[in-house]
Amino acid sequence: MPSYEDTLKQRLGPDVFATQQFRDNHRLIVKSGQLHAVLEVLKHGCGFDMLIDVTAVDYLHYPDARDRFGVIYCLLNTTSGERTIVKTYLNEPELTLPTAFHLWKGADWMEREVYDMYGIVFEGHPDLRRILLPEEFTSFPLRKDYPAHGRGERHNFPVITRAES
Repeated sequence: MPSYEDTLKQRLGPDVFATQQFRDNHRLIVKSGQLHAVLEVLKHGCGFDMLIDVTAVDYLHYPDARDRFGVIYCLLNTTSGERTIVKTYLNEPELTLPTAFHLWKGADWMEREVYDMYGIVFEGHPDLRRILLPEEFTSFPLRKDYPAHGRGERHNFPVITRAES
């Protein structure tokens, strides 16, 4: 068991997270209500000073999946080289998590991408708006219920042409 698990148990209690191991990936499974506290302890108490990635998964139609969405945080302790993955799960209609922006400034665009593609809202984010798609876009294209051919949104957007040089 990694030492940061002991720190988490001491500060937050023994029932705050579950663990999973797959090859060399160590994962902490956290309830969404405890996510912010766990991330804060991992950063300030355990030395995970780098947020490598924030991403999401839509588990719609996955066999045996109990939850619709998973949000994944990949963290690195740059001093020891230790890595961990923190996962939390969400279901509609409550797709809100606290932002990690104040812990890692790099969460800014990562959270915006997850919002843009999946519709997961990061409460407290300083500038949560679309980053890849136009503001007029009303769907979330990485959700499994979004059709592969789209919903005909392309005709609604203005045509952007390049200036002649």
